[in-house]
Amino acid sequence: MPQTVPSVSLADIEAARELLAGVAIVTPMEESRWLSALAGGPVSLKCENLQRTGSFKARGAYTRISRLSEDERAHGVVAASAGNHAQGVALAAQLLGIRSTVFMPEGAPIPKEKATRAYGADVVFHGRYLEDALVEAHAFARDTGAVLIHPFDHVDIVAGQGTAGLEILDQAPDVETVLVPTGGGGLLAGIAIAIKALRPGVKVIGVQAEGAAAYPGSLEEGCPVPLPSMSTMADGIAVGRPGDITFAAVRDHVDEIITVSEDALARAVLATLERAKMVVEPAGAAAVAALLENPTAFTTPAVAVLSGGNIDPLLLGKVIRHGMAAAGRYLNLRVCIPDTPGGLAHLLAEISAAGANVLEVAHERISPTLHVDEVEVRLQLETRGEPHAQQVLARLDEHGYRVFE
Repeated sequence: MPQTVPSVSLADIEAARELLAGVAIVTPMEESRWLSALAGGPVSLKCENLQRTGSFKARGAYTRISRLSEDERAHGVVAASAGNHAQGVALAAQLLGIRSTVFMPEGAPIPKEKATRAYGADVVFHGRYLEDALVEAHAFARDTGAVLIHPFDHVDIVAGQGTAGLEILDQAPDVETVLVPTGGGGLLAGIAIAIKALRPGVKVIGVQAEGAAAYPGSLEEGCPVPLPSMSTMADGIAVGRPGDITFAAVRDHVDEIITVSEDALARAVLATLERAKMVVEPAGAAAVAALLENPTAFTTPAVAVLSGGNIDPLLLGKVIRHGMAAAGRYLNLRVCIPDTPGGLAHLLAEISAAGANVLEVAHERISPTLHVDEVEVRLQLETRGEPHAQQVLARLDEHGYRVFE
C-alpha cells in the first residue's frame, strides 16, 4: 500500500505562530511603487530578508526544534546546508539551549559560515557539494543520535514557514496574488496552506529558477522526480527534488509554478537594491524576477515575497554587473574608425555627446574585417538602459561609424 504523506493544517500553522511569538519577527510589508507601475496595480514586498538570520528559515527551524523531546534535545541536532537553513537551525538551537552541528560543503560562502558559527553551531566542512555534506550529516545522526533537521520536508518546518502566509493576509487583506520563491517547497507549501484555508480565491504562485526547477516535471509526473542536474546563481532555491510532504501540499494548494531566467534573477537583485533599497540574494529575488519578466501577467494587488538576503559580497558584485548587463546598462561595441590622428578622440566625443560613460577601451589593428586605413576600437560603455543604448548606437550610425555589437 502507498505510504500516507503527513499533511499540515491551518491549525498547525496558527499553533506555530503562537510558538514563534517573540522569536520570529513580523517582517515588514513594503509597498513597491516601481513594481506597481510595471504591473498596472498595487504590488507589495513581504520582506523576509529582514527576518532573524536574514531569511524565513528561522520560522520553520525553531518550530521543528522546539518540539523535540527532552531525550532528543540531549543528543543535539544536525543539519546540512551552505546557507540560510544552517543559520536558522543554529539560531533555534542556541535559543533553546541545544547543541547544533552543521555540515557545509567546501567552498561555502565565508559570511554564511561565520554567521552560522556566531549563532553557536559547530561547523564541519565535508565534500564539494551539498549532497556530500548531507550524506555526512546522516552518518553523524546515526553515530551520535543527533536529530537531523530537514530544510523543508517536515510538517513542523512547513507549519513554521506558513506563519509568513498568515502575516501576508494580515498586512495585505485585499491581496489577490502571492508570488513565492520556491526550492524544496517548504515556504510555498506553508504559505499556500495558510492562504487557501482563509482566502481560497487568492492565487498562490511558486517561482523557480529555470536552471533548477524540479516542480514542473514532478507535478507532470504526479510524484517527486529528481533533476539530473542544476545550474543557477540562486543557490537558495537550487533543490533537485521536491520533498514528499511539500510536493503533496504544493500539488493540492498552489495554483501555478513558473520559472525565471538567470538574467531576470540578476535584474531583480539589482532593481531591488536600487529601487527598494533592499539587499536580497538571487533566490530571494525570484518573485520580483517573475514580475520583471511578465509584469502584467498577475492580478493585483499582488505580494512578492523576498525570501532571503544572505548574499556573499563578492557574489553581489558579480550579480550587480550581470544585472546591469541584462538591463542594457552595459554596452559592448566594436567600432571601426579612421587610423588617423584624432580618430579615437572624435569617436569618444560622439559617445560623450550621447551621454554614455566609457569604462574600457582597446585597439585592434589586425583583422580581416578592417580596411587598410582603419583601426578597430573595442568599447565597454555604461548607459542608462536599453533605450539609451539604442540612442548611442543611432548617433554613431548617423555619424558614419561602422559598429558591431
